[in-house]
Amino acid sequence: MQVEQSTASCQVTDPKVLRRAFGAFATGVTVVTTGGPVPHAMTANSFTSVSLDPPLVLVCIDRGAVMHQCLSMADSFGVSVLASHQENEARHFANRYRALGAAQFENVAWLSGELTAVPLIAGAVARFECEVWRSYEGGDHTIFIGKVLSIYQQTDRDGLLVYRGKFREITDLRELSA
Repeated sequence: MQVEQSTASCQVTDPKVLRRAFGAFATGVTVVTTGGPVPHAMTANSFTSVSLDPPLVLVCIDRGAVMHQCLSMADSFGVSVLASHQENEARHFANRYRALGAAQFENVAWLSGELTAVPLIAGAVARFECEVWRSYEGGDHTIFIGKVLSIYQQTDRDGLLVYRGKFREITDLRELSA
């Protein structure tokens, strides 16, 4: 049985069309951080688990981003999975015009990682300290794989999502079925 398509397909020539199509996949929102004398942070939704043994995660960073240079020179990095109430933090670290270095953390609650001293966002659903394990070219991005050194998880909070270019919150499925 042939099914009628509700939208037309197109070749991948327009980055805006591609971005909208990728945006149909809901993802969590993270803040990736590096430490050292000039710490840096950026909001990212290109984060995923890779392996349980060894424990590995990945982040994809645009080659033109300040974070790309910071992470390329770092031995370790942090990932804070933002909670549903942390949209302000997500917007802050996505703002290209914010202060850089330690000043970007002045109005954000954060703590220092116990093993790596990377800044981690307080109140996050989960926080990971990672050592840079490998990196791979991925088109206009670099795929950085980190070996997880420590984790912290807050089980009583929902995560912040991005879907179709907008921040969203997880809706409890029990409420939907009631």
